[in-house]
Amino acid sequence: MFVSLQFKLELKREDKEKLIQLMRKQSSAIRVAYNMLKELGKEKTKNPHSQIYQRLRQLFPDLPTKYIDSAIYKAKQYPTDKSVVFGGKRLFEKLCKNHLTGKLRERLKKQWRELRQGTLISIGSRHETVKGNLLLRFIELDGELHLRITTGNREFIYAKVLREPSNSKDKWITFMAMLLESWQTKNYFAYTVELKLRDGEVYGNVSFEIPTPKVKYTKENGVIAIDTNASPIHLAIAEVSKTGELLSYQTISLHHLLGLSKNAKDHQEWILAHKIVDLAIEKGKAIAVENLKKLKKGTRGDGKAKLRKRLHKWNAKKLLQKIKRVAMLKGVEVVEVNPAHTSIIGMLKYAPQLSIDKDIAGAYVIGRRALGFKEDMPENYERLLKDKAYLEFALKRYEEREKELRELIEKETNEYKGNALESELRSVENAKKLLTNFLQSLQSEPSSCEGANGRNPEQGRGDKASSVAWQVLKVALLFPILGRVLPRDLSPLKPILVEGAWDRVRSRLVPLEVGGASR
Repeated sequence: MFVSLQFKLELKREDKEKLIQLMRKQSSAIRVAYNMLKELGKEKTKNPHSQIYQRLRQLFPDLPTKYIDSAIYKAKQYPTDKSVVFGGKRLFEKLCKNHLTGKLRERLKKQWRELRQGTLISIGSRHETVKGNLLLRFIELDGELHLRITTGNREFIYAKVLREPSNSKDKWITFMAMLLESWQTKNYFAYTVELKLRDGEVYGNVSFEIPTPKVKYTKENGVIAIDTNASPIHLAIAEVSKTGELLSYQTISLHHLLGLSKNAKDHQEWILAHKIVDLAIEKGKAIAVENLKKLKKGTRGDGKAKLRKRLHKWNAKKLLQKIKRVAMLKGVEVVEVNPAHTSIIGMLKYAPQLSIDKDIAGAYVIGRRALGFKEDMPENYERLLKDKAYLEFALKRYEEREKELRELIEKETNEYKGNALESELRSVENAKKLLTNFLQSLQSEPSSCEGANGRNPEQGRGDKASSVAWQVLKVALLFPILGRVLPRDLSPLKPILVEGAWDRVRSRLVPLEVGGASR
């Protein structure tokens, strides 16, 4: 598939003046080439390109030869059987009217000159020495994407490329993936670049062909699962076998991206995307990611100013888009899964069971879901959710905390600390409501907490009852036992998961200490 994409350039004033002079020369060469094509066409010359080339070399001795070849290529795009007005026929006719004067005429004249004289084009090539495009080449400079513009005699202008993908389907994502791949492998692809002057600004158009490689690495051999996390900002990566076992895991910090400019951040994300896809190729597996349709970035006054600031500086969706596009180009299957409750299940089930970080556990659940496994709830967790006495104890803990928070809020004079307390109070109130409703449901009929073993063709969506059960389990365990809503260390839950040790909590109505022992 052949596509064309637009972008904008940012140049220093002196560099823009040099570029405009170069544009004028090639634009003149294009007009001369076109007029010669018309004349030679009438004479039915067999090899007009050679004659035109020699003539342009004489007329424009300081114009690089490849610009001359590109000028002839551009001239051939215009019809020779019709009259062509360079700069636009409609604008030219307007300028010929005598009644146009003053600023209006000057504005139209400037617009016509830009269209007539403001073109620079270079045809691409995949040859190793050309590296995609000899004269107008995309390069990395200071961690950002630039266009290197050859002006002649091995002199260059370096212009910053200003371009952001408009959506997840924007082909610019594909172009950047191909570009970084070519830099890494030295296997270059051809791209043609044409620059245009418009309203004093320089815009570009890049044309290239998108390959459609065959998918070689599928989930039949397992997956490399990725979970994005904001606090702290990092990626959790889990290698999952085709039978659902956790084989290996790692975390990649993304904190260094926060202080970068948009272009630099974008470039570093492309490098990271290639690194992750190369890992999948090395392991011979597909990639599993969450289907993130919309990310919440918080609202002012929610007491999470630092987290909001971090989320506004980094967008997980953009990184996942890059990973998917690089994977497509390298023949790696990407499986997107419903992200619902992957973090809760990982946190409560696999983090204490396998003694791993909760974020790695979340990535593990994503991987298992991508392979078609639906998570069953451990037997002791099911028993806990049917234990009315324990759930009432958990509810009492939230009631006590609610009372403490209201007293603290009343005394707090600092607005930001007050917002944080208000945010925690809302969480406590929601937990109370969830536990109260669940206890009421226990009065009427037994709660359906069972899961299902084996493969799940719906990628682990689960029914409403099991979804609520995992949420209730979270609020019933974390704060009442560990004293925190989102603790990093979940190992104290292992005695409950393995031995059903919440009995000791229920009997004494005190939370377990770290390690599972009662006070």
